[in-house]
Amino acid sequence: MSDEQRTGSLAALLRASVSPAQRAELEAEEGFEALLDKHVEAARTQWPTFSLPAETFVRHLARHLPEGKAAEVMRILQGPDLYLACACTSGDPAALKAFEQHILRHVPARLGKVSPPLVEEVLQMLRERLLVGSSNTPPRIASYGGRGPLRTWVSIIAARIASELMGQDERHQLVAEPPEELARMLAPSDPEYALLREDARQLLVESLRKAVAVLSEQERTLLRLHHFHGFTMDRLTLMYGGSRSGVARKVADAREQLLERVRMELAPRMKQDQLALESLLGLVSSRLDISLLGLLD
Repeated sequence: MSDEQRTGSLAALLRASVSPAQRAELEAEEGFEALLDKHVEAARTQWPTFSLPAETFVRHLARHLPEGKAAEVMRILQGPDLYLACACTSGDPAALKAFEQHILRHVPARLGKVSPPLVEEVLQMLRERLLVGSSNTPPRIASYGGRGPLRTWVSIIAARIASELMGQDERHQLVAEPPEELARMLAPSDPEYALLREDARQLLVESLRKAVAVLSEQERTLLRLHHFHGFTMDRLTLMYGGSRSGVARKVADAREQLLERVRMELAPRMKQDQLALESLLGLVSSRLDISLLGLLD
């Protein structure tokens, strides 16, 4: 079968696996077949250590295309991440090893300063909750929809598990990080960041460090708990008291203050390159937004 025939076959399978309304939406999307092929090829390239039938992946993808937003999700889809999750759902040993090496390995850094025993307990519970199913229920990782990075989605679940454990055991403490720690978490991990010149990366990190240092300890903690650990406003309200709207306002204000301070730090040093300035600011903003996006899956 030629590449063109294979692409057409996979597109036909996807159309057949969704509702008539979703099918019409996909067919109205220009370049839909090429986009699907791009996701499949990117996934296979990123994960050469295991082989998942493209048909299995396409059927899995179809289950995660929401009504009315099928084309939009196809455009923003984290194809390689969804491919890995699909392979883990089926219990592929090589996929589970890749998940351990490329996803779980990064979880401890996202938990903040917690005790090593808690980190190990969180990781073990993550493995059980995400990768172990039953005769009637697939592993929870099957519910990951590919609309945000898999690493972020898993980190949010890990933070919730840590929160549960800390509520059960007073020995576990979620310690507020110093400014340098939050600045490190905010340093973008996006591909665009890696493409920046070294001097631009250093400038951004330096500006972040100064901007974070201006925030109060409570503001830093609110940003970390909400954007990086996935704490809901209801959970934060229980922790801090007051009204839900009041806590939400504090989170929003802290976010805006952070972004504005970064702009104030960068602007004088980038007067001649407004486009680059907006690009750097966009990276910081998206770092926060991507963390929120993971909550949607």
